[in-house]
Amino acid sequence: MTDQQKIERAEEDTVAFTVENGIAWVKFNRPEKRNCMSPKLNRQMGKVIADLEFRDDVKVLVLTGEGDAWSAGMDLKEYFRETEAQGLGMIRKSQREAYSWWERLRWYEKPTIAMVNGWCFGGGYGPLFACDIAIAADDAQFGLSEINWGILPGGGASKVVADLMPLRKAMYHAMMGENLTGKQAEEQGLVTEAVPADRLKARVLEIAEALAKKDGHALRATKWAVRRMTEMTYDNAEDYLIRAQEALHNFGGVEARKEATRQFLDEKSFKPGLGTFDTSKIKR
Repeated sequence: MTDQQKIERAEEDTVAFTVENGIAWVKFNRPEKRNCMSPKLNRQMGKVIADLEFRDDVKVLVLTGEGDAWSAGMDLKEYFRETEAQGLGMIRKSQREAYSWWERLRWYEKPTIAMVNGWCFGGGYGPLFACDIAIAADDAQFGLSEINWGILPGGGASKVVADLMPLRKAMYHAMMGENLTGKQAEEQGLVTEAVPADRLKARVLEIAEALAKKDGHALRATKWAVRRMTEMTYDNAEDYLIRAQEALHNFGGVEARKEATRQFLDEKSFKPGLGTFDTSKIKR
């Protein structure tokens, strides 16, 4: 056993984060285990993202991994074997600790970006799907290896591939247990974009900085609306969007729209198709 494999991290050390210029950089921090998610990590991730969600100095959250992996999924020893040995109650507790922070991330108040810098396997598909935008390194590795050790892709992973990928591609991916590169993942819809590894952070930073300049209330309403739309009929979606726009007005949407219109029509200082308006001038 190597020294790295012997590392026993305190719960608070399983996740690392920094906040710089409005961007929260949150990291899975178990590089010695390819950032596998353990009960400790899941509990700590829940605390970290909850603490960051309403901070005024956080405009965008980026989720990535320390070392050469994003997350290799669930820790087979800690999350499965040791938990199962303690009975059904502990199994359910561990499941809830994982699924609850993935759900919180799906409906996060701020825009979120997955920066996939390496391995993304199995349970890693849950938080991958939860992030609004996913940018991967070309040489990242995506895999559902569950079939290779006799189980199905659970924890929402099957739902993720069924939602994001064409049916034939999703079925092959889940049944064959073969890995996809970042570029293949982009082509099949699993991630937004794949770029060379040496450009990964720069591209994510470019997107994060662009998002940080937009109106936060409008971003929140937009991302929630798009997620809701995927399971609605057209008529239901149309009605939802009307109500969502009305709700947005109560969060400053009227003032934002008036200011954007003023800048476009009166100042002619921006064009909606080419960039965003100056949100610092909104009078709330």
